Amino acid sequence: MAELLHRLGTFAARRAWTVIVAWAVILGIVVGGFLIGFKGLSSSFDIPGTASGDVISELQGELPDFAGASGAVVFRTDDGSALTDEQKTEISALVASAGDLPDVARVTDPFTAQQQLEDQRQQVVDGRQKLDEARAQAESGQQQLNAGKAQLEAGQQQLDQGKARIEAAPLPSAQKQAQLSALDAQQQQINEQRSALEQQQTQLTEGLAQIDAQQAQLDDGSELLGFADAIRLVSEDGSTAIVNVSFDKPRLELTEASKEAVVEHFTADPVPGVGVAFNTEISQGVPEIFGVGEVVGVAIAGIVLVVVLGSLLAASFPIATAIIGVAIGAMATLSFSGVIQMASVTPFLGVMLGLAVGIDYSLFILYRHRKQLLSGADVRESIGLANGTAGNAVVFAGSTVIVALLALNITGIPFLGLMGTAGAVSVLVAVLIAVSLTPALLGLAGMRILSRKARARAAAASDAAEHSRRAARTELVEAQEHPRRAARVETGPVATTGRAVRPMSTVRAFVTMLVATVVLLVIAIPALSMRLGLPDGGSEAEDSTGYKAFTWSEEAFGAGSNAPLLVTAALPTGTAEADVQGLQLDVARELFSQDDVVAVAPIAVSEDRTLAAFQVIPAEGPNAVSTDRLVRDLRSLPPVDGDIELGVAGAAAINIDISEGLADVLPIYLVVVVGLSFLIMIMVFRSLLVPLIATLGFVLSLFATYGAVTAVFQWGWLGGLFGVHNPGPILSFLPVILVGILFGLAMDYQLFLTTGMREAWAHGAAPRLAVAQGFRAGRTVVIAAAIIMISVFSGFITSEAVIIKSFGLGLGLGVLFDAFIVRMLLMPAIMHVLGGAAWWLPRWLDRIVPNVDVEGAALERRHPGHHGA
Repeated sequence: MAELLHRLGTFAARRAWTVIVAWAVILGIVVGGFLIGFKGLSSSFDIPGTASGDVISELQGELPDFAGASGAVVFRTDDGSALTDEQKTEISALVASAGDLPDVARVTDPFTAQQQLEDQRQQVVDGRQKLDEARAQAESGQQQLNAGKAQLEAGQQQLDQGKARIEAAPLPSAQKQAQLSALDAQQQQINEQRSALEQQQTQLTEGLAQIDAQQAQLDDGSELLGFADAIRLVSEDGSTAIVNVSFDKPRLELTEASKEAVVEHFTADPVPGVGVAFNTEISQGVPEIFGVGEVVGVAIAGIVLVVVLGSLLAASFPIATAIIGVAIGAMATLSFSGVIQMASVTPFLGVMLGLAVGIDYSLFILYRHRKQLLSGADVRESIGLANGTAGNAVVFAGSTVIVALLALNITGIPFLGLMGTAGAVSVLVAVLIAVSLTPALLGLAGMRILSRKARARAAAASDAAEHSRRAARTELVEAQEHPRRAARVETGPVATTGRAVRPMSTVRAFVTMLVATVVLLVIAIPALSMRLGLPDGGSEAEDSTGYKAFTWSEEAFGAGSNAPLLVTAALPTGTAEADVQGLQLDVARELFSQDDVVAVAPIAVSEDRTLAAFQVIPAEGPNAVSTDRLVRDLRSLPPVDGDIELGVAGAAAINIDISEGLADVLPIYLVVVVGLSFLIMIMVFRSLLVPLIATLGFVLSLFATYGAVTAVFQWGWLGGLFGVHNPGPILSFLPVILVGILFGLAMDYQLFLTTGMREAWAHGAAPRLAVAQGFRAGRTVVIAAAIIMISVFSGFITSEAVIIKSFGLGLGLGVLFDAFIVRMLLMPAIMHVLGGAAWWLPRWLDRIVPNVDVEGAALERRHPGHHGA
């Protein structure tokens, strides 16, 4: 590989314009592909196979109106007074005309819906009054019936007594018969009256039964309405109203254009005296990737480059090549957005990484080339050698980052794998540009990349180098004639390699190890309480519409209004229409009895009465611990009435599922990435202990990064400094991404420091002296590279999007901890303590492990006259 890169670098230096034009053509092709293929990004995330996803799939089949995305438009008066009739009319007009917007299924008028709720409550009151009146009438009728029955019983008794007297009286038969016939006629009348009373009693009994049934139904309805008392669309003081917008597409398929159409519709004609805000489901779009903060970060990187490289021209090359690489990588990825569904965070990871590593990788090659020029090397040969040595290390370093990013695909989470792939593409482009375009630019620049003073030094060094080469050739001829002198010539450089370098003391090494480890462990303490989640409206910038909608809703309707849950209930097969309300009540009672539930409302039943849907309002917001616990409690409930299974969805539940899924894959991903890279490092360093301590050092810096991020974003420490005004859970996919990126970058710095140590040791230096020599040789470029990385990543902290802000802080702190504490302090101290044992490798393993020669030592031996670094 080193020889191939040497040839590539030499060719690029000799045919600079050919290489530059080739990259220009590639850039043009990518731009064309972007213009044709870019179809927009999604601001939502999802993980297949989650409990929420199963519920949404069920809704798509049974209740499709509730399976799509939804959002809220919040109106609030500027002075806090109640909305006037005129303002209500204008808002209602906006609602009525919003139904024709793209992908909008329905829009709820808050005033009509609130009035319907009030009417239902009033109907319950009126129904109770009517039932009470009907019951009173029935009871009065019963009293009259009882009185009539008493009168009939008295008449029947008198009639029976009369019959008995006539029967006992000594009267002529004809007379007795006449009197009995008269009594029979009276009996007939009594029987008819009794029959009429019995009929009336039957009617009255049936009426009372109907009243009881209506009373039971009314009581059930009243109880259901009572569960929903806390659900409102217009605040009690009348100052705030929520317009619910439902879309006919799931949130992952909903385009930004459709959401932007809703925003434009409700803001085009402002209602006088009324503010409007949109919750994150509508307002959260594609975040701005490159802003003022990023420009400042690149400017700081430019200053570092000027200081390290000594000229503006040289400093401009890494920035220029990085920007070109970012443009190619990002647009190449976005060109496939019409074929593959991409989340809004997909390109920014590639931009962030491509910019940082693009500058660093070009710097490594340029720094090596500059040192060689100052040592008197020829320009083109120096470019080829720098590309074969430093470029070889760049290829390996980039490969570790690419492997770590591509490994995100093993998580089984589509949007995360796509992010990793996009980042890997950007890093690959950065590597290719570094080893081809950078040599081409250096070939065009020639000696002009050095300042005037440096060019004078280089000229003097060139003369000295020429003199040394002549002397070396003379010594070589003599050595061939005198073999003993050959040994002295061969070993001579080793004897003078470390004249000005001394190893650190062992006491200092132990103290450094202890202090560095303790510092990292203390910083990592907050990570023990780290919670994962997705940002809600409360995490948005304070002047954003998402934050306003979140806080307005919380103030007017309670914190839980921002975290409604959608609960489904699978009703028994063959459920009759008359039984639906009773089953709804059974489910609602179970739901309302749970802790942290403030309201439950039945919202729909499928046509075949097999699925019912409920809205559940929790006590707190979407990222609250109680809401997380409530979702888990609801999912663990046994079937209601023994056969009604419950399912939980909604934005809050979906976010919980995503966070849980990401937390589950983090350990697996960490093991895979670290395991693969450990094997690669064994080949590079030809040691077991060096890869082991490099990996353990990374784990320390990683958990310190987790701790610092948790302290800022979850605990709120230094929140004002970093723009975190509402602490909450850590972005759910941040820990996984940090593993991949920081491990790759950590191995970059490990490589550039440790290969120098191994090279010095391999050339005969004492193990502890080799540590000092290798550290001295690589520290300048590693410090510069780390500062550049931190500057670029820190620029993203100023972003208003909490996702980008958290990535910028996490990556910036991760590089700070790993580069300056682990690689610059801890690793050299441990290597010093280990001494020669650090390079131990079992013989059987040494025989089977290929020699990759990352530092390009073999290349330098083949081109002995072209280096002097």
